[in-house]
Amino acid sequence: MSASARARTYAALLTAAALLGLGIAPAASYAAPQTALQTAPQTAPQTAPRADNGRWSVFPAPAAGAKDKSPTAQDRPFFTLEGDPGTTLKDKVSVSNLSSAPMTFALYGADAYNTPRDGGFAVRGLDEKSTDVGSWVTLLKSRITIPARTRADIPFTVTIPEGASPGDHPGAIVALDTHTDPSAGNVAVGVRRAVGARIYLKVSGPTLAALSVEHVTVSHGQPLIPGTDDSTATIRYTLVNRGNVSLTPRVGFTAKGLFGRTLLDRKARTLPLELLPGQSVELTEKWASAPQFDRVGVHLTVTSARGDLSETASATFLAVPWLVVGVVLALLGGLLAWLLLVRRRRRRPRTQPEPQEEPAAEPVGSSTA
Repeated sequence: MSASARARTYAALLTAAALLGLGIAPAASYAAPQTALQTAPQTAPQTAPRADNGRWSVFPAPAAGAKDKSPTAQDRPFFTLEGDPGTTLKDKVSVSNLSSAPMTFALYGADAYNTPRDGGFAVRGLDEKSTDVGSWVTLLKSRITIPARTRADIPFTVTIPEGASPGDHPGAIVALDTHTDPSAGNVAVGVRRAVGARIYLKVSGPTLAALSVEHVTVSHGQPLIPGTDDSTATIRYTLVNRGNVSLTPRVGFTAKGLFGRTLLDRKARTLPLELLPGQSVELTEKWASAPQFDRVGVHLTVTSARGDLSETASATFLAVPWLVVGVVLALLGGLLAWLLLVRRRRRRPRTQPEPQEEPAAEPVGSSTA
């Protein structure tokens, strides 16, 4: 079988998520599909964008007495649920077909998590196993066909297990378009799209807010010749939510050089992410015009938006123009070698000519018998 035939046979089926208007770019090879949602603040906002992509939308069903009966009617931006372990919660999800043709959707519940690199709010794909709130969701229908410009309200339940841990359990109810959009090119790559409404479930019990900052490192880059261009530094760090409630972190940076000189002072700002319980995220902070010759200590202060947490961490780095240092060391090495050679020559003793022996003089008056 040729390479192109194998590529067509084992073509990747990518899920480009469009949850709350935020999508994931297709990957080069197949991976378990992920569904991305926009980041939500720690506390429920007064308003939030609908979970739609222009062709269909997913959101909590309006109340029974709601006046707006249109396909786009909504009175809640997402599901906010609370219950004790062992209880069953009931609600309805609305899926609206905003297109001009019938559409068929696969419906499922999914666990939420943070993407490691930027902290984006994401949920498990249809083929991934959910072990938390996503597995507690039971929909009346797992597959539905909705006529054009029509809204369908699907009942569902959330059954909280007896042994469920207290605290926040984020997830989503996802509507995945079963139609695969073909892509151009020799390799057959299909794109499936999904839209989801977030679930914020709180299980009753004691809560703990705990945040840590770990693995702080600094990488430094500068021109070969100092002064010819700016130097930059990249601060890398990891935030870990070790509690059972979602957090919105705030982070500030300071840097000091030799003799306590302040080189950087960035006031604390709120990060555009919601750090879910048990999740970690790797983040970076760019520092332009970093020093080119100094010993620098970088200090991070991380707090929560509620102001009830504060953690610190630090790292140091040496900013050195290594090319200049190398040239100077080479010159010093050459000078030292020359001085040693001159000193050795001065200490070497001069060679004296060896004295010649004079022939012994014969005694006067002596004769041979």
